[in-house]
Amino acid sequence: MPEPDQNLSGVLSFDLTAWPWIPVLRRDGSQDELSLREVFEQAHDLRRLVGDLPTQEFALLRVLLAIVHDALDGPQDIDAWAQLWEDEDCFAPVGGYLQAHRARFDLLDGQAPFFQTSGLRTGQDEVFSLNRIVADVPNGEPFFTARMPTVERLGFAEAARWVVHAHAYDTSGIKSGVVGDERAKKGKVYPLGVGWAGNLGGVFVEGATLRETLLLNLVAADTANLEIDEADAPAWRRPPCGPGGAERAPTGVRDLYTWQTRRLRLHFDEMGVHGVVLGYGDPLVPRDRQNREPMTAWRRSRPQEKKLKKTPVYLPREHSPERSAWRGIGALLINEKTATPGSEPADYLRPGILEWVARLVTEGELQRGFLVRARIIGARYGTQQSVIDEVVDDHVAMAVVLLHQQDRRYAEQAVAAVTDADLAVNALGDLATNLARAAATETEGPRSHARDLAYGLLEAPYRTWLARLADTDDPYARRTDWQQQVYELAGRLGDQLMAASGDAAWQGRIVQTTRGTEWLNSALAGKWFRAALSRGLGRPDIADMPPDADAGPAPETTVKAPA
Repeated sequence: MPEPDQNLSGVLSFDLTAWPWIPVLRRDGSQDELSLREVFEQAHDLRRLVGDLPTQEFALLRVLLAIVHDALDGPQDIDAWAQLWEDEDCFAPVGGYLQAHRARFDLLDGQAPFFQTSGLRTGQDEVFSLNRIVADVPNGEPFFTARMPTVERLGFAEAARWVVHAHAYDTSGIKSGVVGDERAKKGKVYPLGVGWAGNLGGVFVEGATLRETLLLNLVAADTANLEIDEADAPAWRRPPCGPGGAERAPTGVRDLYTWQTRRLRLHFDEMGVHGVVLGYGDPLVPRDRQNREPMTAWRRSRPQEKKLKKTPVYLPREHSPERSAWRGIGALLINEKTATPGSEPADYLRPGILEWVARLVTEGELQRGFLVRARIIGARYGTQQSVIDEVVDDHVAMAVVLLHQQDRRYAEQAVAAVTDADLAVNALGDLATNLARAAATETEGPRSHARDLAYGLLEAPYRTWLARLADTDDPYARRTDWQQQVYELAGRLGDQLMAASGDAAWQGRIVQTTRGTEWLNSALAGKWFRAALSRGLGRPDIADMPPDADAGPAPETTVKAPA
């Protein structure tokens, strides 16, 4: 564990620009911890960051982006970005920048400790457990922690990472009132929301190296629908935060990437950090920030429109842990925003960071076949946002041509291919339902299980198909290939479900359908299933289906006694 420095007066110091504290994965597969200087010097040789949690990785990446934006004062436009992309030593100015602001990157500084408030204290000078900032130790859930029952001590490197994470993803709930915070009532501050990134369905673009990742997410100041003020600055170029919070509008990405949603102060000795004081900081309402925050998709909120009596109102579109990234690819690829006068506002807006990459490929700065990973990271909170229930971490590999603003063929076929998969999954769910009905057993369990199996079966083939979509000049033909693959995979799984349905389903029974009564058994359920696949996936052999196959899955109705 790195030990802190001591100056001539014996004061402890942990300089984040010089001491290793950021976990990274190298291109050769080995892991390491690097200082801020080393991260930028070696970015070309690093695969990516590796946080203690995926949410920590997202928070750290945003800090690195704020540093690059500020050190380079840009890029101002796409031409400036192109010069950085071509320059292998594009991060050279960062070293001098970090040296100039070195004092604000000292985790233990007495006057302006990094991302902390000097002298922060409660009225009774309480010091609390580090559980309050370490997100993998949920308060009140000791049976699920790897550090039962509390976090007694952290090294300075790990503590620095959790400080960054706390500003980004700290939970809501009642927090300690600190001296000087006017919001405190009887020593408490009532819920003011989660950390800023906790509101987001985080999205960023990964390249082959950390250098590429940083540049791909380095949005130019002249990007349409992204507002960046000239006064935009990260937290370390602003006056140190005092107790309490200030209500103000963000000035741009540097500000938002380092937004101080909390006030905290670490308690430490020479051996490490042993306690923390944590309170609320600068509040920020997530509503209608789509022109400021590029790392999330947005959804239109009609309840908020009704409440605020304005249209439109947008909120961040959060990730669902139950839905894999490939199934929601439409939110990443298709931008529903339209500039047509008098048109209805779009229900969804894709992330600004993907709009930026779309601009890069449309204007020819990236080759159409250049591969990236659209990475999604987010937190789901529970119990009035007082705990983190789940963390979402997924990705979709794709060629940037899918983001092209003028050539929408590839994106449209990629989204339509997910619809093909959904159709097959629904058909398999209906098959499982009908097999259960034929056997006179409950239907919901088999249906849910069949759908889960189907999505699991189709996920890997879809990801492979998507990554290779740019290899063809005819995405429509590639879509037809995909439909054939889906038909065959779903057909095999359907055969397995029928074989496992047992003698009761094979014998069957009389059920009521929209066409009257039917003797439903596994054979008829299979015919309905094959007909649904054929109709939905454009099979040429649909004419060869039996006459009674076009009835489709029968609705759930009262079952008659067998004849």
